[in-house]
Amino acid sequence: MKKFENRIYLSSPTMHGEELKYITEAYETNWMSTVGENINEVERITCQKVGCKHAVALSCGTAALHLAVKLAGVKPDDKVFCSDMTFAATLNPVVYEGGIPVFIDTEYDTWNMDPVALEKAFELYPEARVVVMANLYGTPAKLDEIKAVCQKHSAILIEDAAESLGATYKGVQTGTFGKYNAISFNGNKIITGSSGGMLLADDEAAANKARKWSTQSRENAPWYQHEEVGYNYRMSNVIAGVVRGQYPHLEEHIAQKKAIYMRYKEGFRGLPVKMNPYDERVCEPNFWLSCMIIDKDAMCKQVRSDSDACYVKEKGKSCPTEILEKLAQCNAEGRPIWKPMHMQPIYRMNGFVTRQGDGRASTNAYIAGGVSDVGMDIFERGLCLPSDNKMTAEQQDRIIEIVKSCFKEN
Repeated sequence: MKKFENRIYLSSPTMHGEELKYITEAYETNWMSTVGENINEVERITCQKVGCKHAVALSCGTAALHLAVKLAGVKPDDKVFCSDMTFAATLNPVVYEGGIPVFIDTEYDTWNMDPVALEKAFELYPEARVVVMANLYGTPAKLDEIKAVCQKHSAILIEDAAESLGATYKGVQTGTFGKYNAISFNGNKIITGSSGGMLLADDEAAANKARKWSTQSRENAPWYQHEEVGYNYRMSNVIAGVVRGQYPHLEEHIAQKKAIYMRYKEGFRGLPVKMNPYDERVCEPNFWLSCMIIDKDAMCKQVRSDSDACYVKEKGKSCPTEILEKLAQCNAEGRPIWKPMHMQPIYRMNGFVTRQGDGRASTNAYIAGGVSDVGMDIFERGLCLPSDNKMTAEQQDRIIEIVKSCFKEN
């Protein structure tokens, strides 16, 4: 199939012009550091948009998660329940503080943390007191159920809403369901600052504590006085200018991403695939990335190592490896689904809990053909499609044809 003349990206920044106005203001007024009007405004706008009481502008979403973990009181050797199928940034901050992540399996309805498995985890590790969960690809998890389990066991919930800014669950914005929450403005997110993130909380004392930590824990003294460890985590006023110029376009970006999702869903009718799911009666995702999963009986043979993959082509069947190869050959960018954390070399010895119980035993059941390990199953059969909101309908139609060609009989 003919290559795209210009690369079709997974999800690249979409700029509008207002960003330059605020960047220029920072330059002309010489507020180029980690204080300034852009930062103040971005914190205010975030509180207004999301519905939280306090927002702390930080250098990235990972910094926000790190400070959330500190606020939650995680200490060395504390076990912390974490989403399994996610980007490593969701849980690495737990390790920064010496905590031990225990991974909670995924469920098929949202591709997020399984609340049934979370309840099982508290039976296995009753001493755990912190839960860190992510809303994958912009789709809210079963937040009421997860929050109820946390409340039952007096555990603090940290919501990683890095991928789900603008998404709602039962009419409420994500980034408000945990005691501490994080969003991201990384270059590929629904709106961007090129980098940057926010810690969100309703507790003013906690927000002030995080703000202090983010500025190297300087005490209120005429000299540099320090009584605890701090971090250089504050957002730049220049980066905040980009975010400030992006915020008016959040809903526009979400509408564009939703149109892409729906166009894929319609275009794949008749193929043995499904889109990443959500329950429209309960939530409205931000549709950050459109993903698909191949029906089990339509999967050709595929084998993956830690760094490579191969497959055997079969008539009428395909696999993520083949589809991603075909997209790359046509100058379009797709990605595998996040590889579950319990499959990562660095975390393979950590605890892993499915709704059946100890997930290390159930991994063998998956290999034998079962589905106890849901995250591994989605990783094996799923992939992220090009979801850039600057992609034209004609370009997306060609991508749909590329995917269809992988399932042809010949």
